[in-house]
Amino acid sequence: MGKLPNKVQIGVKENISQFSLLVTINLFVGSMVGLERTILPMIGEEDFGLASTSAALSFIISFGFSKAIVNLFAGDFADRMGRKQVLLLGWGIGLFVPLLVIFAQSWWVIVFANILLGMNQALTWSMTVNMKVDLAKPTQRGLAVGFNEFAGYIGVALMAALSGYVASTYALSTEAFYIGIVIVVIGFILSLIVKNTDEHLKVQANSQKRNTTDATSTKEVFKQTSWKNNNLSSSSFAGLVTNLKDGMAWGLFPLFFAASGLTVSQIGTVVAVYPAAWGFFQLFTGVLSDRVGRKWLIVTGMWLQGLSLWLILFVNTYSLWLVGSILLGIGTAMVYPTIMAAISDVAHPDWRATSMGIYRFWRDSGYAFGAILAGVIADMLNVNWAIGLVAILPLLSGWIVFTRMKETLQVSSGTS
Repeated sequence: MGKLPNKVQIGVKENISQFSLLVTINLFVGSMVGLERTILPMIGEEDFGLASTSAALSFIISFGFSKAIVNLFAGDFADRMGRKQVLLLGWGIGLFVPLLVIFAQSWWVIVFANILLGMNQALTWSMTVNMKVDLAKPTQRGLAVGFNEFAGYIGVALMAALSGYVASTYALSTEAFYIGIVIVVIGFILSLIVKNTDEHLKVQANSQKRNTTDATSTKEVFKQTSWKNNNLSSSSFAGLVTNLKDGMAWGLFPLFFAASGLTVSQIGTVVAVYPAAWGFFQLFTGVLSDRVGRKWLIVTGMWLQGLSLWLILFVNTYSLWLVGSILLGIGTAMVYPTIMAAISDVAHPDWRATSMGIYRFWRDSGYAFGAILAGVIADMLNVNWAIGLVAILPLLSGWIVFTRMKETLQVSSGTS
């Protein structure tokens, strides 16, 4: 965009140090969730004696609803208070999570810790992605979101593998969560260093014309993002279904693979490969969406997710489960950064963070709905049926995006 009078420049290259620091911060944000993905469902059964799958998955339900609800307000808070302040608040809340899990004597303490984890993730992850989009040019939004999600889910994968290794080497216990204290301290320090992006946001808002149909209130943004706008609402439903599938995978994959005879270390590997592929391929899918558009990546990614779940269900060897997990991660990677880039295409900078927060409200409520649905079906039928039936929803969502959504890459603002 060239140099501006106030010396604020827009672009990833022009803000590479701040952009890189935000990528690093989100690596630690994702690591907080990764600590739980391998061992907590099994700890619920073995240490706390939870016989019901629904009860064992209650920590995911609390996480999902907490993250979703806070997301609903996080974007509005960021638009009003500033991104950095909300980011630091999220890390402050996150400090209590590993402490509660380590010293938990009852399962309800684990559930409460996950309410706080949901708040931590909503505030920190939301801010890192919004700050990157603030720094990036309109033609770099897919790249910005892709790098953000790459870092976050690589963090998820690394900690999922590490916690599985610690559990298999020492003991299946909550002691692995001591690592979480270190993660929070480092994340907080890095967030103190990063600069706010308020000035970059003002430059973007001034350079983008506002349409008469632009949303002017949080209530109107909620309507546009949830159902009135075809592009935004299709994106919101696709995000909800994607995380519904992930909530199911988070809770049931360790139980499914354990029942299939895999060791804790093998389960940790299979569970980690999925978010690792999810994270890694977002480096490419986000940038690709800046070149070829958003719609077809979302449609194809949703369909690949559903088919990958059926592949995992119907094969019975460790190597093929690894392949299925990789394909599931690739399908998710095609969707995750692309949806957020599409929302950034449509929403005006003045209400972009609010719209993104509402999208993330719907998306992350999918964690809770996925855990509830998977738990109920698993208790009524079995884990296999739960995985198979949940796989139908990404296929349905892909069809909805195919029929309702228009390509957004050329859309700069408004709610057309």
